[in-house]
Amino acid sequence: MAFSMENYKYVQDILARRRTEAEDKARRNTAWVHEHSEEIREIDRKLSSTGFALIRAAMDKAPDVRERVAALREENLALQARRAALLREMGLPENYTAVIPVCAACKDAGHLDSGAMCACMRALLVEAGYRSSGLGSLLKKQSFDNFSLHFYEGDARRLASVALERAKEFAESFEKTGQNLLFMGGTGLGKTHLSTAIAKRAIERGFDVVYETAQNVISDFEYDRFKSGYGQSEDVPRSEKYFSCDLLILDDLGVEMSNQFTLSALYNVINTRINLGKSMLVSTNLGQKALLERYDERITSRLFGEFNPYLFRGTDIRLQK
Repeated sequence: MAFSMENYKYVQDILARRRTEAEDKARRNTAWVHEHSEEIREIDRKLSSTGFALIRAAMDKAPDVRERVAALREENLALQARRAALLREMGLPENYTAVIPVCAACKDAGHLDSGAMCACMRALLVEAGYRSSGLGSLLKKQSFDNFSLHFYEGDARRLASVALERAKEFAESFEKTGQNLLFMGGTGLGKTHLSTAIAKRAIERGFDVVYETAQNVISDFEYDRFKSGYGQSEDVPRSEKYFSCDLLILDDLGVEMSNQFTLSALYNVINTRINLGKSMLVSTNLGQKALLERYDERITSRLFGEFNPYLFRGTDIRLQK
């Protein structure tokens, strides 16, 4: 399990900017204090020379080295105390000229002294995963916790309950099982909510998730095929993320224009990920009969042979709300 390199670099850049901004602010504050307090400027000069003197004394093998080091440390502490008092007299906090990181635990390095990842970096990586997943604000609003069975009745509730439990299991283990899910049912029945909840949990666990509609996936394949006609060139094809991500969630299968190119692109994604053992979640408003009519056997045999199907029924939840 690992966060994507793209998001890792993105977060490292954030942490680097934080360190730079903290250092720049400390320099500006120090320059201002030196301009307004000659005594603090002189103390800082002495502290700097005292620091070097401490290092030299600590390396000295003379008999009185301990006494000299103790005297220098006492002088250093006295200078620091006087400096702090002067800053207070100026109405400033004692750490006004210090480099103050956003995260005190790792000092904006991203890792603790033990080498473990800091909680602040993990939080930034999760936020970056939200950003790159394609789900945007949905991840902040839809989760397993607020998926309610209240909007379903009878057999529809039983089906939704089964889908909910399976979705939770899938979100916790997809990387081990390599299994795939197929959500089928009309609009507004909770497919997107459960898909988002799965994506949210997978991102929190450190996996790279891409959530996209079938129509946009096809658009990216078309761009890669004809990008020379757009007058642009990219080092990494737009469609690459659909093969490389840990979990691909393909939404609204069936709304894309159907032709030989789209069928080929869809087959390529689905078949390649199956062969690589990389999990997918496919969501569609179409039923089994409509899917069999719309797609050729290469695609449908994989959808119904390699995916675990879950049916959503009931009344549009948006209308109920």
